[in-house]
Amino acid sequence: MNLAPIRASLLAPLLLLSASAYGATPTPSRDDPACTAEDRIYMARAYELARYAITHGGGPFGALLVKDGKILAEYSNCVHSTHDVTKHAETGLISAFSPKIDRETFAKSTLYTSTEPCTMCCGAICFAGIGRVVYGTSEAPFEQVMGIPPDKNPLTSHEILGRIAPKTKVLGPLMEAEGLIIHEGYWPIHPEDVGKS
Repeated sequence: MNLAPIRASLLAPLLLLSASAYGATPTPSRDDPACTAEDRIYMARAYELARYAITHGGGPFGALLVKDGKILAEYSNCVHSTHDVTKHAETGLISAFSPKIDRETFAKSTLYTSTEPCTMCCGAICFAGIGRVVYGTSEAPFEQVMGIPPDKNPLTSHEILGRIAPKTKVLGPLMEAEGLIIHEGYWPIHPEDVGKS
């Protein structure tokens, strides 16, 4: 008998309290004004990939690579199902597809990611030479949903990529309210995954 749904339904109210222990549910930020209508279409797909990851043993993260209106690659977080901590959506995509996609193509492509890239993912983005990144949910409100204290003050992908890959254009947040709903549905039920995805 699978007890996971029962466990989730019993613990959800208590875990929701712990997830908001550092303040109220975050208020979504306004969309980055530099994002386009086309960016919204691909961000919706990144969120679909994040929801897919949840149902297939991963954390709530998805990414896709787009060039000239064509999706070249997609990847969903699979850290838990593979037991490989480097299989974030962004690093997994770059690892799986860099043998097939040349640096010139990466440079002319946009990486859409459901949540702001972490430091590890920023390193992969830099080394792949990706020209443009658009993220959905910012790291600070996402960490608030996870119950991480706000005084941690994480570096943003704008700051990291601005230093290590200044030619990479970084935009976001975009459609953050949708991303926060995904995170709010995942982290309170999976507190054991905080810091592992």
